[in-house]
Amino acid sequence: MSDTKKMALIASRGTLDWAYPPFILASTAVAMDMEVQIFFTFYGLTLLKKKLDAKVAPHSNPSMPMKMPFGPKTFKNIEWPIPNLISSNLPGFNDVATTLMKKTFKSKGVATVEQLRDICVESGVKLVGCQMTMDVFGFTKDEFIDGVELGGAATFLEFAAEADIQLFV
Repeated sequence: MSDTKKMALIASRGTLDWAYPPFILASTAVAMDMEVQIFFTFYGLTLLKKKLDAKVAPHSNPSMPMKMPFGPKTFKNIEWPIPNLISSNLPGFNDVATTLMKKTFKSKGVATVEQLRDICVESGVKLVGCQMTMDVFGFTKDEFIDGVELGGAATFLEFAAEADIQLFV
């Protein structure tokens, strides 16, 4: 039996704010010499596409703080209380929120999702795309980045059953 710790993650969401946790956790764990596998299912599967177009969905997170990534310090420190009625009905609001979040990440020196995903691939994190989800959504293997393996729940559960850490993110 190996002394190497294992971490098993399930990524089920494909929005920008939910794209970060699996890649941050996986890249950190592999840097700590853990064996890591991420199972991408349902909307999380889109995070493995070559063309990543993850956006923020503020209406699904009413506690999301809306701060501006630009302007004077007093302006940047205001938490803009944007009601769900506006964030869910105003055309283009998701794009605005996505742009603001990306600018905030960049100004804070946070890596992009693509950069974190590349680190995971280069570091040996095993990325498993859910075959059933792929079939349901009509995706083809050539839509995904290199290094993605396809498998079902049984494939993931074999690894997860042996893992020291199992997380659903």
